[in-house]
This record gives sequence, C-alpha cells and structure tokens, in this order.
Amino acid sequence: MTNSTAHELLWTGFEGLDGSQVDPGFTPGGLVFFARNLDPNPATGPERCHGLIRDLQHRWGRERMLPIAIDQEGGAVSRLKCWVGGTPSFHAIWSKGGTAACERWGKLWGKGLSLLGFSVDFAPVADLHDGNPGTGIGDRTASEDPASTVRAAGAFLSGLESMGVRGCLKHFPGLGGTKVDSHRSLPEQRDMEQISKNLSPFRALAHQDRLVMVAHLRTPGTGGLPASLHRGTVASNPWGIQGRWIPDDMEMGGCSDWSWEDRVRLCLEAGHQALLVCQTPQGIQACAEAALKMPESLVAPAAHRFGQFRANLKQPDKLRFDRKIWDQWLESIQREASNY
Repeated sequence: MTNSTAHELLWTGFEGLDGSQVDPGFTPGGLVFFARNLDPNPATGPERCHGLIRDLQHRWGRERMLPIAIDQEGGAVSRLKCWVGGTPSFHAIWSKGGTAACERWGKLWGKGLSLLGFSVDFAPVADLHDGNPGTGIGDRTASEDPASTVRAAGAFLSGLESMGVRGCLKHFPGLGGTKVDSHRSLPEQRDMEQISKNLSPFRALAHQDRLVMVAHLRTPGTGGLPASLHRGTVASNPWGIQGRWIPDDMEMGGCSDWSWEDRVRLCLEAGHQALLVCQTPQGIQACAEAALKMPESLVAPAAHRFGQFRANLKQPDKLRFDRKIWDQWLESIQREASNY
C-alpha cells in the first residue's frame, strides 16, 4: 500500500477560492465545496468557481475524474445562494408541486452544477419530516409519509442525474424522529417502528451504484456505535440495502467521542468507499495521518470501489465557462423560485 492510496480515500473540504490556494498536503480522492470556497460576487463568482474546478481536475483528475461535490438542496442548505438568491425547501417543493416539481428542481440544480463543473450533489435528504426543532433537518425533508418521500426523492434524483450530476441519498438509516443535531452530538433512535418507517426511502431508492451517506446515529442495532461506524448497519445491514457507502462528515460531533484512528478504522471495516472529512485543516490532517496507519486489507477494497465510482463520473461538457447559458439558467431558477 502506498501513501497516495490511503490518502485518496479522503473526500475532503478545503480552504481557498483559487487553485493556487488549495494545498491539503496530499493527493485527495475527492473534494467538497462550501460557501467559503465561492466568491460571493454574482458577476465574478460563477466563472471563478468554474476555473477552480478546472484547475483541481487538471491537478488531481487527469487519470480518473476527481469527484467534486457540493450540498445543493435548496432552501436552508443552498451553497449557491450568494448567486441565485432564496430558493424553496424540499418540503415546500413537494407540498406545492409534487413529483413534477421535485424532478424539475432536481434538473435545474443539475443543470447549474454541471455548468460549473460539479460531478456530485450531496442531495436529496431522504429522512422523514417530523418537525422536531434543533435537529438540523426540518424542511430539508419532503414529507412525514414514507411513500411520499420515496416519490419526492426519486423524482429529484431523476432530474438531477439526467444532467450528469450524481446524487446522494442521506442520511441512512434515517434521522426521522430524533431530537438532537448530529453536527453537535450523537442522536439516538430506539423506536423500532420509527426505524422501519425511516428505512423506506432507502429500501426503495438505494442500489449498488448510488451514493448513500450514513448518519451518525445510534440505534438498538449499532452496538453503541454510530450507524456510520457500524458494519452491521452499513455493508452488512440486515435489510439487504446496497449502495456506494460514505459516512457523514467525520468531523461532526456525532462521532467525536472516537479517536481519529478508531473513526477511520471503523469506517473502513463498515464498508465505506471513501472518508468524508470536511471542515478544518486540523481534522483533515488528523484523518489523513490515521488513514496511513490502516492495513492494506482495509484500504485496498475501499480504494477499488472508490476508483470504480470515479471512473464512471461524467466528463464536463464544456472546458470554458459559458456566461450566456449561465445567465439563462439563473433566470430560470429565479423565475421558478418566485412561485413559492
């Protein structure tokens, strides 16, 4: 096993708005953009983002495309808000327009992300709506009804992926009915009936080639661990659900009680194909150092699966940013948003 093999399991956040500012100290396997990586000026920001993605692909994606992701759900989680303005939540889209609106918004976001050069959108949220305050979920979910959530999330994915941008179901096995925000601490769900309901969208929509993000969530079946770190909930889950598994951000409070070496080891033992670590240079470096200590028997299977995923990402249509098409897309987003 080489250093680069272990490090290329890291799907990381980063600092900077231009390629010259991006230096994690190793070759990452994927990158995640946040608002901190976007020039907020609508006149210059989109083209600058496109140029940054082009530079990152030239540096690290020449042999296999670098997965470059963003959380673009709309509503409260809209990294592109600085350029597009306010947009409706997933709950509002489903409530007002049903499957047609969900597919339309998926296609709209897919179009805009593809114009910028993104290959992955960490969306949609497939958790069930419960109205519980303080969980960080809220109106990011479509419905409290499992069947409605399946239709909403499935339609969004259909629209998004028709534009060549891969979606990601989150947060398996479902955060519906929890009381705390997994960004801050470890939520727990002990109601087996609720757990069964929460699983419904993932049963219907997950498959072996779809990204599925696993929550930091304790249930009676996780042996005291977060689901994200528990093989019996991930690759060996009892429901037969398959996916390209990735953990939610490993810097979150929901898994912070475990050392970095334990987090990385347990993630790889669980069957994740990449290590999602997003927030601070210190956390990213700690994860990278821990990955180097893992045995090849854990690193190699994950690297193989992640390599397959990278090999099948869609190549960008345009090497140059097309301002005219971007402005037309922006008009369509704002026109659609005005209906809510």
